[in-house]
Amino acid sequence: ATTEPPKKKPDPVTSETVVIWGLRLWQVIGIFAIFVLAVIITLCCIFKCRIPRTKKEIEARYAQRQAAKTYADKLETVPPLNELTEIPG
Repeated sequence: ATTEPPKKKPDPVTSETVVIWGLRLWQVIGIFAIFVLAVIITLCCIFKCRIPRTKKEIEARYAQRQAAKTYADKLETVPPLNELTEIPG
């Protein structure tokens, strides 16, 4: 039998626990969430990664890509300009 006092259990972590720089846990989580949201919004604005909303929009984009591909394929078959402008003789 020892005479040492029982060890004190650490306080449970709650939303009001001070974590860093005097900020509470819920404040730190909120700041982090706002930062992550700002990064996502910024990236979406820079890279234009918008998800089409309707079936009509999806079909229109598909048709646009197909038309661009067809145009590019036809453009490859056109001879170079210097061959078209040669004057015989």
